[in-house]
Amino acid sequence: MPEEPIHESKRSRSRQALATYFRRIAEALGRGEPVPVDDAGTVTVDTAAESAVEIELERGDGTVHFEVEVEFDETEGAIETDAAASKATFELYADTAGQWRWRLVHDNGNIIADGSEGYADKRDAKSGIESVQRNAPGAHVIDVDRDEEAPAEGGSDAVFELFRDKGDKYRWRLVHDNGNIIADGGQGYASKQKATQGLNSVKSNAPGAAVEELDGDEAPAGDEE
Repeated sequence: MPEEPIHESKRSRSRQALATYFRRIAEALGRGEPVPVDDAGTVTVDTAAESAVEIELERGDGTVHFEVEVEFDETEGAIETDAAASKATFELYADTAGQWRWRLVHDNGNIIADGSEGYADKRDAKSGIESVQRNAPGAHVIDVDRDEEAPAEGGSDAVFELFRDKGDKYRWRLVHDNGNIIADGGQGYASKQKATQGLNSVKSNAPGAAVEELDGDEAPAGDEE
């Protein structure tokens, strides 16, 4: 029976982007969850408990090919080509001061992340969302109170920082390499475990989350930070 192509994509990626992509695969495998094939997570594969792995490194005509192939019996795994990309939605809106803001809302109604600032231009707010989608999945997590530092290798161009506020609540923020806070949890948590669960939800849901622009009468009131 001839092979049936299910998904194929090809584009240039930086070393950091590669690390982020493979980290998402490794984390999904480690948790026993379906592995995201595409960046948005709409194509997934649930691998078998044990698979054959073939690694090839070849060169020819001035090009190097580094291929990792995982093979398993179709009856022992599952493929989804129309998976829910995310259980959350980015809501883009203008606050009462005319600044553009965004928040990431889970399907259960909880706000799991928001931007740390308002933007004068809608395009800048959208760029902020894209930065979170791009950097959150592979970002390292460090505990600021323990003076932890992110590993030099892997990760993305941002780091999740866990810290305790003045009220002794645990919080997280996603800090870009340029020093800008590109997202935060918007609330304090009673334990580090709960704060970690919150940022992990952003890691898994941000990449494939749709962006919905709210009308003026739908925007939340009081967002004038």
